[in-house]
This record gives sequence, C-alpha cells and structure tokens, in this order.
Amino acid sequence: MHRVVITGQGAINALGRSAGETMQAMREGRSGIGALDFQDVERLSIAIGGQIRDYLPEAHFSRQELTLYDKFTQFALLAAAEAVAMSGLEIGEELSERAGVVLGTSGGGLQTQDENYRLVYQEGKNRVHPFVVPRLMNNAAASHVSMVHNLQGPSYTVATACASSNHAMGQAFNLIRSGQARVVLTGGSESMLCFGGIKAWEGLRVMSRDGCRPFSKTRNGMVQGEGAAVFVFEELEHARARGAEILAEVTGFAMTSDASDIVTPNKLGAVRAMRGALRDAGLAPEAIGYINAHGTGTSANDRTECAAVRETFGPAADALMISSTKSMHGHVIGGTGAIELIACLMALRDGVIAPTINYEEPDPDCDLDVVPNTARERPVRAAMSNAFAFGGLNAVLVLTAFG
Repeated sequence: MHRVVITGQGAINALGRSAGETMQAMREGRSGIGALDFQDVERLSIAIGGQIRDYLPEAHFSRQELTLYDKFTQFALLAAAEAVAMSGLEIGEELSERAGVVLGTSGGGLQTQDENYRLVYQEGKNRVHPFVVPRLMNNAAASHVSMVHNLQGPSYTVATACASSNHAMGQAFNLIRSGQARVVLTGGSESMLCFGGIKAWEGLRVMSRDGCRPFSKTRNGMVQGEGAAVFVFEELEHARARGAEILAEVTGFAMTSDASDIVTPNKLGAVRAMRGALRDAGLAPEAIGYINAHGTGTSANDRTECAAVRETFGPAADALMISSTKSMHGHVIGGTGAIELIACLMALRDGVIAPTINYEEPDPDCDLDVVPNTARERPVRAAMSNAFAFGGLNAVLVLTAFG
C-alpha cells in the first residue's frame, strides 16, 4: 500500500481567510462567533453563529462565475486554491488523470435553496434562474474544484451530516493508498447560515443562544458556523520526487455506524471507530498525544464522547489532550472535520494545542484534559480527529508527524 502525506492546506471560516489565519486564531483562543447578519434574522430565536464577516463574493469571482457558485462552492474553491498554491503542485496532463477531488458537505447549496424558496413562496415569483439546480446540488463544489484544477480522476461528494469531511478525507486517503490516485484535493465546505438553515436547526432544540461551551458543565448547546478547508493529500513518493514540503502523514482511518438512533450518539459506535483508526495506523492508544474532539457543546455528545475516549484509551486517557475548536469557529456541519484537521496539523508541526474556549465549570462526566481556555505548547507525534454525526455515522482519522 502507498503512504499518504499532506502537502497543502487552505481554509476560510469565521476565524480567518486562510489556514494560517485560522491557526493563529486557534493559538490565541479567539472566538469567531458573534451576531448573525442576513435577511430575516430577526425572525429567528437563535441569533449567533460563526459567520464569515464582510465576505464579498465579487472580490473573488466574476459575475459569470457567481451565477454558478453557491456560497458553499465559493468557499471550497477559495480553500482549494490556497491548498494547491501552498503545495506547489503542478497538475499537467499526465497527473490530471491520476488526480481527483473528494469533498464533504451536508447542506450543499442551501443558500441557493433558501433564496429561491423565498422568491417562489414569499414573493410569488413564477420563474427561477436556470442554474438553480447546478448551484444547489451537493456535488457542485467538488465538480467546480475538479474543473478549475483539471482533476480528471475520481471526483465526488460525501454527505454524511457532521461527519462528511472526515468521511471524504478518509475516502481520499484510501484512493491514494490503494493506488487509484496519486493526488486528491479533499476536505469539506458548508454554508448553512441563512434563515431556512437556522430555522430548521432551531426545531431540534440543540442550539445555544449565548455561546458554545464544550465539556463545560454550563454548556447549553451547539453554535453553527460556515466555511471550508481543503487539503492536498498526496502519495509519499510523488511528493518526495517533486521536493514538496510535507505537513504530516495520514496513517489511519476508520468508519462505523451506531445503527441505533437517528440523533442520539452511541458510545460503542464511537469506540469501534477510534479503535479501528488506531488499528489501521498501527498505533497503540498511548501513542496519541492529542484528539480534536467532535465536541459540539451538547450534553449527549460531550458525555458520550468522553466516555468513548475513556473506554478506547483506558489508562492512557489521563495523559491525552483533547479539545473542541467548535468553541471558536462553531459547528460547520459537513465542513467541520476539515477545519478541525488544521488544529491537528498545528499540534503535529508546531507543538501548539488548540484550546477549548468558554470553559467555565468542570463536568464530572467529562473528566479529561480538555485544554481549557488557553492554548498549550506540547510536542505531539500522533493526533486523532473525531467526527460523530446524526444518523449514528462515525469517522475517525489519525495523523502522525513526518520525519
């Protein structure tokens, strides 16, 4: 099997317009969550989110392009461009047939749906733009990334709610490991911060009105965010041959299904996913130094995840550092695992552990080292990224430092 490394990263989210800005905000423990600003927000009971402030689509794309690009596609294209530039990758005709893109999303073109439902049902319009379907389809972002970068190999979208990005990156890992591709742009993108998106989530009664406080006894729900992160996954020998800088190695992936409840997480499903990722990576539990937790700030998720970590890692759990960066950028749903992978790369490359901010009071059911409020400097050789989605779908990645 081929070894897989990461040679580029790009991001846009509430913490920054690049991967570098995102890491800097994580180092500082800075929150990107604030008051939401979009049409009809006054009709919502949830008024906060991790919104990208002062974002101007026309500053990045032509008028013709914007007729085809929903905001989630725009975010994916911006993150992908940064990742490719960082990697120094040149995709010629020979490589293009062995290069692909696998992205995760949950809502896809939800902004487009929201805008056009308003036009038809609220404003009484009888016609919509002819490109509504190409804008809203979940594979739009992956398709446009493939076209912009001439990726003629495997290209598709994964939609598994909050685990979409991790599932997508796991599929990219397997495509390269098996020899089906040499390079895959992978990650996820989401833009659900609109009236319809938030109104739907309000109905679940899992949203906080005042902030995201994962693992804290005072937590009262999740906060949504938006954005994207994209990485260049590359076959190790291909990266070495072109002298690429290697950010980290992807060494393990596992996915499981709880097969028990559509919204309530099951500890055993999470345990099997984490154990499977460790087994795939060939690592003992004590080798992991940091876990980027799913950590939504809901009681059901936080307590179940902590219990699952305890069962998976046993005595080694006490030495683990575990944090939820959702406390800073919000829950980016289908794009969240990709943004959170940036924290894993920061831990492996810089020895900086992103904190769980807004931590107020310990919860006896979450008795792990959650790196409260302040980033920590500590060398890490292996990191894990957890994603546990509605539908009981679990996806866990393991990364190791390279060299």
